[in-house]
Amino acid sequence: FPSQARAGIISTVEVLKVMEAFVNEPNYTVWSDLSCNLGILSTLLSHTDFYEEIQVFVKDVFSPIGERLGWDPKPGEGHLDALLRGLVLGKLGKAGHKATLEEARRRFKDHVEGKQILSADLRSPVYVTVLKHGDSSTLETMLKLHKQADMQEEKNRIERVLGTISQPELIQKVLTFALSEEVRPQDTVSVIGGVAGGSKQGRKAAWNFVRDNWEELYNRYQGGFLISRLIKV
Repeated sequence: FPSQARAGIISTVEVLKVMEAFVNEPNYTVWSDLSCNLGILSTLLSHTDFYEEIQVFVKDVFSPIGERLGWDPKPGEGHLDALLRGLVLGKLGKAGHKATLEEARRRFKDHVEGKQILSADLRSPVYVTVLKHGDSSTLETMLKLHKQADMQEEKNRIERVLGTISQPELIQKVLTFALSEEVRPQDTVSVIGGVAGGSKQGRKAAWNFVRDNWEELYNRYQGGFLISRLIKV
């Protein structure tokens, strides 16, 4: 259905009306699809005056399910409920939903201070939320968490979300970090991709960064699948 909208067969407004009808939907797969398509639309609208309005729409569509799920697991819930919680809270947090942002900041602070460690399924949504609405100290804290992480899984989780940061000078810092020795060569593409997908400013910065560092990147990945992945992102 959304692919028909992208092809111009039906109007985007019609698609958004259909999306609104899913507010009581409990299925993870449906929400994942909605999230993906709203992400594409949000990216397209980031160059227009409608960007803020689509963020309001995201908050309106996702807040009822966010309130139902809450932040903590309920007795007897399955794996898909945990996935859905992470998806929904990340979407709300990134869109600037006030209550989600406040709770994410509180939980992030407790996590960093070692008071209450975040469960694995809540880390990405919390990291995305605090970074999107964060500053240089938020980025420094995230880079510190990356350095301290024992598990490669946690390092990768952090690398994928660093590009969510909004300020131009911090975006540059993330891109420089992508080529540093702190990041495994095979994971550099994830950091650059995260920047490219993080914001309008990030897309432009990532494009310029790849052009400026093309020789180094090409020599690093020539002949491998990572160079095509880099070009794709």
